[in-house]
Amino acid sequence: MIVFRYLAREVLLSMFAVSAVLLVIIMSGRFVKYLSRAAAGELDPSVLFSIMAYRLPGFLELILPLGLFLGFLLGYGRLYLESEMTVLEATGMSQKRLVSYSMGPAIFVAVIVGSLSLFVSPYGASETNKIFDDQEGRSELESLVPGRFQKNKNTGRVTYTDEVKDDGTLGLVFMADRNHSTQRLQITVAETGSTLIDQDKGQRFLVLEEGYRYEGEPGQSDYVEVEFKRYGSEVERRNQEIRYDKVEALPTAMLWGSEEPSHQAQLNWRLSLPVLALVVTLLAVPLSRVNPRQGRFARLVPSILIYLTYITILSNTTSNVSEGETSPLTIWIVHFVFAAFALNMILFGRFWSRVYNQIPMPSIRLPWKGAK
Repeated sequence: MIVFRYLAREVLLSMFAVSAVLLVIIMSGRFVKYLSRAAAGELDPSVLFSIMAYRLPGFLELILPLGLFLGFLLGYGRLYLESEMTVLEATGMSQKRLVSYSMGPAIFVAVIVGSLSLFVSPYGASETNKIFDDQEGRSELESLVPGRFQKNKNTGRVTYTDEVKDDGTLGLVFMADRNHSTQRLQITVAETGSTLIDQDKGQRFLVLEEGYRYEGEPGQSDYVEVEFKRYGSEVERRNQEIRYDKVEALPTAMLWGSEEPSHQAQLNWRLSLPVLALVVTLLAVPLSRVNPRQGRFARLVPSILIYLTYITILSNTTSNVSEGETSPLTIWIVHFVFAAFALNMILFGRFWSRVYNQIPMPSIRLPWKGAK
């Protein structure tokens, strides 16, 4: 148990360090994306941290298997580099026993990843979609950012205000759009604006006070100017239908037994993630074996390429299953192929290493005396 705890600690410490770095990088990039949408008025800044919290399980379910894989490479690589693994092998530590010890932290991570992928991540995706749908359903006025010209994608109206007060009233208001019947440019300027809600009909109106309305075309003289004390217009919500029943947000119980290809692909993908953690452990144990003269990171790049190949093939296969092109069984064939490849390296890795070392290398004479 002393050896097991020592090996598990080396792997888990490296895994947590790598996973934390990857999580910060990924979440920072995604947060900047959401922040830019908030600056453009598409998202309310108050919901940004809620979105990131709900997206966290979805990030972790993909980061933890990669962190575990790199944890084995870095942790065991250090032991090989400092000859600690050589001492363990001299005291009876076989490759099979090393694999069995390695499955301890692998099963621990697989249980966490399985809990995230099957239960926590779908709930987080559902709540995130609800927030996004609610933000898309906001009216044009609710998304106004003071000091910025904003264009409504549905109506083409450009709106500007220099101030949004705490009670929801607006300062100077500028609006530019086109008349639906004549297609002439309409510009409205008012000193103040406010929102009026009809509770009975559920309608929302923008009420402008002390302003002017101009209608015409640039370059033509037939402009119409109207001065008003109070002017109101209905404001439509950008999306009347709230939809948050996307496949990735469905509970696992709803996917079980479904005949829809997209549901089967999503279910098998969720079940594949904990299996992925176990298979990458079998891959990482033989790949972490390095010669002390080669350095700790000698096999890091080719190992990462193997992992990327694995996850890319798995993702593409899941996409094909979602489109109904292949059977869900192909997802598990991918796991079986890479598990067989890993077992081959574990069982016959030393054999192929001895064969490689016995290959005669050509003697090269160097130009200076006594050198070969």
